Amino acid sequence: MESYDKPKRRKVLLFVFAITVFVLSALISAGYFIFFNPVEKIENALLNFNYSGQQKPQPTTCLLSQQLKYVYYSGSDPNWKINNKFGLYIYAEDKDFINIADELVNSKGGDWGYVLIPYSVKDYDSAKWGRVFNQLINKHLIPVIQLWNVDVNDYKKETRKAANFLNNFIWPIRYRYISVYNEPNDNNFWYGNANAKEYAQILNYTIDTFKGINSDFYTMNGAFNISTSNTTQHIDGFEFMKLMNDAVPGIFDKLDAWASHPYPQPNFSGSPYDTGRMGIRAYESELDYLKNEIGVKKNLPVFITETGWAHAEGESYDNSFLTDDIVAKYFKIAYEEFWLKDDRVRAVMPFTVIYDSPFDHFSWVNEDKVPYLHYDVVKSIKKVAGEPPKYESGGTTSPNCEY
Repeated sequence: MESYDKPKRRKVLLFVFAITVFVLSALISAGYFIFFNPVEKIENALLNFNYSGQQKPQPTTCLLSQQLKYVYYSGSDPNWKINNKFGLYIYAEDKDFINIADELVNSKGGDWGYVLIPYSVKDYDSAKWGRVFNQLINKHLIPVIQLWNVDVNDYKKETRKAANFLNNFIWPIRYRYISVYNEPNDNNFWYGNANAKEYAQILNYTIDTFKGINSDFYTMNGAFNISTSNTTQHIDGFEFMKLMNDAVPGIFDKLDAWASHPYPQPNFSGSPYDTGRMGIRAYESELDYLKNEIGVKKNLPVFITETGWAHAEGESYDNSFLTDDIVAKYFKIAYEEFWLKDDRVRAVMPFTVIYDSPFDHFSWVNEDKVPYLHYDVVKSIKKVAGEPPKYESGGTTSPNCEY
């Protein structure tokens, strides 16, 4: 047995040694290749970004070879001169909405119009938002992201996570517009208890957090329900602004822009020629109050994040509202005689692409996504090709992974 076992053991040892040498050689070659070929290393990695801003391995279908070799923006002026003010309020969940908005705001010579998109601070769906930002880049649409759904008792954690998540994406233009919640002087939109001090503190923290992560975040308030006075459900918008500044002195000087909801009241049926806080130029009254009563020094550009007339047409006809032919006429007057001529106004994003009954009377398309008359009339208005500091890159037309 001894004369047989020794040759066998020698063969086994030689085989193991040969395998070991082969594996070590392969590892050394791979290490050399990776070290001296960093681009190939990146292109073949399967990585995705989480909302803490770190990278972690995760199997996906999104190779970085489909991603960027370089990225930059074509300018650095937040108030670029040639600006297409047309916009629309849409939602991230249906990709058709971005196409509907593009056909409206970038029509008739237009380019680089705007969209308002609500974003829940609890939403970390990289697939959805990767698709959204890719569509916005490809369609030349500038997003204004309106935060919503914050837990006021846990707002710091949710704000940090949301800011990191949104910062992971490549945006269509350099400036990343954030509107900090919606009509906080209205109980219906501030968790049953409108609270100026609480909102001012959250706004202050949100501005600091987003800008601390990326100085290109461009922050504005959540627009107020400015047409209402004090009721059991609302705090007067001007009083709310004063209480905010009392709680956090100088809060409005920290804003980059002013978000406004200048609805044509009463009953969303007022004349486009009406002035004051009940009309489509309510932002004028808001800016005057900021300057004369609160002492704000900045000349804040205006983003109209909601506006518009309710139309009688919908799932059921409501004759308390204007007919759509009158709504179309009023929108044409509003744009051509007021909003487009006012240099303070940067964007007008009427509410809304589509909404379920009974709020379908604000929709710009019906349930079959067929446009109402006012959509076609606004689409036909002459526009300009905006020249924002837009995204430029090499290597891909889809920079944001769609997982």
